[in-house]
Amino acid sequence: MKKYYVNNRAQANGDHEEHDEDCHYLPSDRKYLGLHNHCRSAVEAAKAYYRQVNGCKFCSEDCHTQ
Repeated sequence: MKKYYVNNRAQANGDHEEHDEDCHYLPSDRKYLGLHNHCRSAVEAAKAYYRQVNGCKFCSEDCHTQ
């Protein structure tokens, strides 16, 4: 299991990106989402805070959408 976070600052397109604890792009302004086995459950957890959530292209490629 990994620790996951969501960026509190939205990207230009409105997405709040979800990141794992090892991501090189882990933002400092973030909200802890807890321990998850996969990015999909972390993205769902992030949706409790933000309507528009996307997985990080680099650390959560399985959950990243164009």
